[in-house]
Amino acid sequence: MAARAVLRGVRQSPRKMRLVIDTIRGKDVNSAYAILKFSKRKAAKQIEKVLKSAVSNAEQDAVRENLPFDVDSLFVERAVVNAGATLWRWRAAAYGRSAPIRKRTSAIEIRLGSKEGQ
Repeated sequence: MAARAVLRGVRQSPRKMRLVIDTIRGKDVNSAYAILKFSKRKAAKQIEKVLKSAVSNAEQDAVRENLPFDVDSLFVERAVVNAGATLWRWRAAAYGRSAPIRKRTSAIEIRLGSKEGQ
């Protein structure tokens, strides 16, 4: 059983999000929750939301297919952060010119796998 969840348009740069997502990749769900809960980074809260959604999706898949569900058997099989749409803003520069400000966004994808289903 594999479940996934995606969150797009997160207003934080992918580079900063990847620092957090790399810490939970390959871990079981309970330890991933613990890592994210005690992380001081802003990205941890957004990633925790996506992880919670993926677990909920896995539970709904199990109910739909009438299979037993155990949260302890799930682990983070795939966790990636991709770049989303960049918001362009402009700032005044010298000699009457303008300089771009790039406000980057991210897209988070988490896929869970089951330890028994490997």
